[in-house]
Amino acid sequence: QVQLVESGGGLVQAGGSLRLSCTASGRTSSSHGMGWFRRAPGKEREFVAGLDWSGAPTSYADLVKGRFTISGDNAKKTVYLQMNSLNPEDTAVYYCAARVNNVWRYWGQGTQVTVSS
Repeated sequence: QVQLVESGGGLVQAGGSLRLSCTASGRTSSSHGMGWFRRAPGKEREFVAGLDWSGAPTSYADLVKGRFTISGDNAKKTVYLQMNSLNPEDTAVYYCAARVNNVWRYWGQGTQVTVSS
C-alpha cells in the first residue's frame, strides 16, 4: 500500500498562485509516477499533470499548460504542483495520485483550492 498526503490548498484571488505538495509513504517503490487530478463542483474528476520517476517528460492537461508546473523529489517521494495565473475555473478539490505501471492506483484525500474572482 501507498499512502498519500496532500497540503497547500486554500483560497486565493484570481491571478494568484498556490503550491500544492504531496508526500508518499509505505510501499513507494511500487510507484512508477505521481500526478495531480482535480474535481470541480458538478464535474467529473480530470487529469491535471503527471510525472514519471524514470525521468520521462511531464504531461499536462491543455487547460493548465503554461500556468501549472509539476515537479518531484524522488528521494523524498514528494511531488509538487505550482499553480500560477489561477482563475475561478481552477476551483476544485485537487487529488494527488500514485501510478503503478499505467494504473493510477493510490489516491490522497484531496485538498480544496478556491479561486475568487
